[in-house]
Amino acid sequence: MPNTSRSNPGKKLVKIDISADTVCPWCFFGKRNLDKAIDSSKDRYNFEIKWHPYQLNPAAPKEGVDKREYYRGKFGSQSEQMEARMSEVFGSVGLQYNMSGLTGNTLDSHRLIYFAGLQGSDKQHHLVEELGLGYFTQGKHIGDHNFLLECAEKVGLEGAAEFLREPNNGLREVQDELNRGNVRGVPYYVINGSRKIDGAQPPEVFVKAFEFEG
Repeated sequence: MPNTSRSNPGKKLVKIDISADTVCPWCFFGKRNLDKAIDSSKDRYNFEIKWHPYQLNPAAPKEGVDKREYYRGKFGSQSEQMEARMSEVFGSVGLQYNMSGLTGNTLDSHRLIYFAGLQGSDKQHHLVEELGLGYFTQGKHIGDHNFLLECAEKVGLEGAAEFLREPNNGLREVQDELNRGNVRGVPYYVINGSRKIDGAQPPEVFVKAFEFEG
């Protein structure tokens, strides 16, 4: 994981805003490519990253449904081809794609990501990594508070249990962003406020965008 904090005032600051959903595999793959770009550019830039919520399926049940059954119902026979494709994609970054377990509503994960952002962009970025590893490679349920709190503990997030316990904490802030409707698909990146990137692009696309003067 790259260190995205401002460590050298002599370097140019690159601000990156990312809209994503925590059950979107391309969003997590795109994050991995972005991290590669950051690692290769850290001698030239400081980075400040902010994650913004997006929901692919706002109506998904909080209690969760079987992941394979959900995708089979949504995409039919294409679901097996999609699983094979994602296994290939994740394998290219050294990860094993796991379709076991449940999928469900991502609202609470976005609330937690918002809360992490209040404690620093590094914690927020690391939390997104842990959520992705658990959901996509370990069969964890994105709506399970025990899983969310395990991730929070791994990144040193303070007060996460108390925050999630109250369902209205962070809800207005997350809903306000979701209701703006400025993003039509994810992953979606805005570099330095003006350079916009759609989709899980390769690292070199991000590196080129870092050089762009907004």
